[in-house]
Amino acid sequence: MVSRKKALVTGAAKGIGRAIVLDLASQGFDVVVHYNRSWEAAKEVTQAAAAYGVKAVSLQADVTQAEQVRHLVDTTAELLGGISVVVNNVGNYLKKSIEQVTPQEWQEILNTNLNATFYVSQAALPHLKTMGWGRIINLGFAGAQQSVARPLITPYVIAKNGIILYTKALAKQLIEHKITANVVSPGVVENSLSQPLHEIPCQRLATFDDVVKVVNFFVDTNADYITGQVVEVAGGWNL
Repeated sequence: MVSRKKALVTGAAKGIGRAIVLDLASQGFDVVVHYNRSWEAAKEVTQAAAAYGVKAVSLQADVTQAEQVRHLVDTTAELLGGISVVVNNVGNYLKKSIEQVTPQEWQEILNTNLNATFYVSQAALPHLKTMGWGRIINLGFAGAQQSVARPLITPYVIAKNGIILYTKALAKQLIEHKITANVVSPGVVENSLSQPLHEIPCQRLATFDDVVKVVNFFVDTNADYITGQVVEVAGGWNL
């Protein structure tokens, strides 16, 4: 039987992505550590992942560029012998009044969040179908499903809401291929640029491990009936 433990994690050199890829490696997954500019950090993560006795490779790509994404995904499948799990973690954040957001900033937030998720997932679909089983896990944002005004993070929330809608569409289409698609939506995490602790009922920031636990839930082979779902990891924030 062909191993299903082959994962691509985007933005895996630091933060949440790093925690996810190392956890998958600890479970026996061969992994690709994707990075764009953080080569040194990616190298360190790759070495740490390989220490679990799995195949670990770091690959560079600008995931806002469709052609680079296709090369990244196809190379991942070639090096790992397939892809069964895709975690879309890349997504820049911008906190700025909507009146002051420039066209370039607008495009950057949509590109790094929504478009990157689309490019990577679409490129991975043939490989997931070939594997005959798969998991797509996209990173959202707690509260993005709520249709309320967020004047300071408007493009970010629009992009994350788009990810949720896209994921649900994938979920409906792919379940017949034994591929699930779900969203993990962190709130204020330990490395968040903005940390309004006083707004969080749980009275603490989310840890990387809090997020990893939900990713594991969706990755689990026993979660094959759970798809198109959004789980917020936010300690009651933005409810």
